[in-house]
Amino acid sequence: MASSDFARQIAGYGLTTAGILYRMPDHPAILQEYVWQDYDLAPRFPELNRFLDFWQAKLDGKLFRVTVSHKDLIGPADLRAVGGEFRLH
Repeated sequence: MASSDFARQIAGYGLTTAGILYRMPDHPAILQEYVWQDYDLAPRFPELNRFLDFWQAKLDGKLFRVTVSHKDLIGPADLRAVGGEFRLH
């Protein structure tokens, strides 16, 4: 049986990493970074948006910046025709 992560990749999910920069609740002048990583669907990122909604509703650290990177892990193979062939004896 295939793992749930593999099934999600087949369904179109890719690995998403978000660098979340937030203000410390006790010292708002200080920024700290939290790295979040999960499988998500680009370009809408429903999993990341769900996490950020949770963050804003339940956590004290105010968001400053969110940087997102995404990579589809399973996709069509890249094929390229061979332009020439060299034979050495």
